[in-house]
Amino acid sequence: MISSGIWTDDVRRSIVRTARNLHWATETAENGSRLRRRRSDLKRRLSAFVQAPVDSDVQSVEQLPATYDCPRRRWQPKPGEPEWEVESIPLVVREGERTAPRELLSVLRLVDAGRVSVSDKTRRPSASTMKAIAAVLEGGDFYEDKPQKDKWRDENAGPIRAFALPLLIQAGGLAQLSGTKLQLTKAGRKALADSSADTLKTLWLKWCATTLIDELSRIECVKGQSGKGKRGLTSVSGRRETIASALSECPSQRWILVDDFARFLRASGNAVHVTRNAWNLYLCDPEYGSLGYEGWSSYLDGRYLLCLLFEYAATLGLLDVAYLPPARARSDFHEMWGTDGMLFFSRYDGLTYFRLNGLGAFCSNAVERYTPAPLPEKPVIQVLSTLEVTAGGAALDYGDRLALDCYAERVSDVVWILNASRLLAATEEGRSVDGIREFLETRSGAPLPDAVAHLLEDVSARGTRFHDRGLARLVECADGALAELVANDSRTRKHCMRAGARHLVVPATSEATFRRGLRDVGYLVAGDGARAPMATVQASIRKATGAGEKT
Repeated sequence: MISSGIWTDDVRRSIVRTARNLHWATETAENGSRLRRRRSDLKRRLSAFVQAPVDSDVQSVEQLPATYDCPRRRWQPKPGEPEWEVESIPLVVREGERTAPRELLSVLRLVDAGRVSVSDKTRRPSASTMKAIAAVLEGGDFYEDKPQKDKWRDENAGPIRAFALPLLIQAGGLAQLSGTKLQLTKAGRKALADSSADTLKTLWLKWCATTLIDELSRIECVKGQSGKGKRGLTSVSGRRETIASALSECPSQRWILVDDFARFLRASGNAVHVTRNAWNLYLCDPEYGSLGYEGWSSYLDGRYLLCLLFEYAATLGLLDVAYLPPARARSDFHEMWGTDGMLFFSRYDGLTYFRLNGLGAFCSNAVERYTPAPLPEKPVIQVLSTLEVTAGGAALDYGDRLALDCYAERVSDVVWILNASRLLAATEEGRSVDGIREFLETRSGAPLPDAVAHLLEDVSARGTRFHDRGLARLVECADGALAELVANDSRTRKHCMRAGARHLVVPATSEATFRRGLRDVGYLVAGDGARAPMATVQASIRKATGAGEKT
């Protein structure tokens, strides 16, 4: 570059550019320093007379309205100013605090029976699994799947709770994948024996930290999530923790409009953003339907919030929810390109209000101990000494009818009969006798007749007479003397017990130890070299038939 001590033109131009850049950088640093000083001085002067901003607070109400007004844009044959009309739609209310532990127990039993299949790649439940889970949920899923009248205008939202529960128990460590089916872990077996509020709290806390699934993927109209748009997505655990923290600041036992909760998140500086670059996420077309246009990504943030609250927090029973059918519940997204034929942006569009109940306050660490809320007294039934329960006074709501169908045998639309068989079945499903007694007393508004009280006491006693100690293997001996020898030998007697003259019962947990002790005694179970251990046999049966008990 240097020739005969003379600078070339390229070198001169490079030196000039470098000098200009250094001068610009120096000026920029000086200007930035002056700007920071001015801002600091302005802040000091304003703080002398400007009041500090008030703390943000979420608005809430004690009573829900019976209906919710949804704005509708009228169809206009000619372009012009949009015309709007308002449609009042009744709200559907679901309270999950009492039902969530029982529903979790029912799902764990399905897992134990080998009836919960999931994808080995995505861990998502199969269609048949979601149908089986919806059948054991009290009241079914949030939305009933109705026959599709028009293939171009499907108003069905699809599974919500039935989709979430298999994922929640996987993330919570209660079940693990075995082939294409879930099987209970040690923690799952413990939860099967006692599905308490602590278990639900563990599931919620572990869900907030899991990477098993991004709830954004459930908003299926948004494309690009697995392509270029994936690189710009924010941390799922960070989003959940922000929302969970905001839930802990909500007042308990008061209804909150979801839109007000979203405003509270923004006002408190905790707005949730699902992506750092919305241009690679789109509807229908990557160019015209890109969500990077001004304001469009906010619809995505709002739907993510609805999904987490509706599909996961409400499914675990943390929230009571009031909702509408998703079709046309929200019309805010219709200004976006490619949404003309969409009835809803997401299946969660119908969520309108939620209430943080006692279980939700416990799971979000707003309170240290969980105390189940007492049932409100509402005299709508009469409990007779003949063990009949009749509907009287105000009409029974849907939840009360479901409870009576579980506790008693329905005779007519307004009459049920209590019997020990139905009460024992209800107890086996996870309902306590004390809870049944409380329900009958609060819904009748009077003490129970002696005959009913004695029936409940008898059922309570009968339900504690037998205990499940696990599976066992039945071993047949050649004669009674041999059975007596093995049952009393110091090397085997702790691991088996007599069952008749020539049989021994070996608990599954002691099978391997019993076999070793039997060999030390000098005997072997016939076919021992070819017979697999009980746990292996049971696993093979479940894999082949999709049913059976797990050891």
